[in-house]
Amino acid sequence: MKAYLSDYRQSPRKVRLVADLIKGKSVVEAQSQLSFLPKKASEVFAKLLASAVANAKNTNGFKAEDLLVKEVRVDTARVLKRSMPRARGSAFQILKRNSHVSIALAERGADIAKVTAKIKKEKTAVKK
Repeated sequence: MKAYLSDYRQSPRKVRLVADLIKGKSVVEAQSQLSFLPKKASEVFAKLLASAVANAKNTNGFKAEDLLVKEVRVDTARVLKRSMPRARGSAFQILKRNSHVSIALAERGADIAKVTAKIKKEKTAVKK
C-alpha cells in the first residue's frame, strides 16, 4: 500500500512542509487538509494519496476510512545546475532542486498507535 513520485520539480524543503502535515493522520482527514492547503505540493500529495488508496483498495480490498498515513518520505533527487550571467563576465550558479516522494499507508490497528506516538515524540523533540 505504497505510492511513489520520482523527480518532482520542487525543492524538498518546501515539499516536507506538506508532508509533515499529513503524517500519522487518517486518509480522510489528510485528504480534507490537502484540499484546503494553499501550497503547490498539496495537489501533488492529494494525487499521490489517492493513488496509494487505490493501490490498497485493488490489492487488499481496504476502504479509505480504514487506512492511516503510516509514512511519508521526501528525499532529494538530482539537482539541475544552471548559471546566471553576472557583472564583468562572471556567472552565478543556480541550483534547481528536485524531490522523490513516497507515501505508505497502513490499516488502523494496535501497531498504528505506536506509529502515531512515535511521530508525536519526534514533533515534541523538534520543538524543544
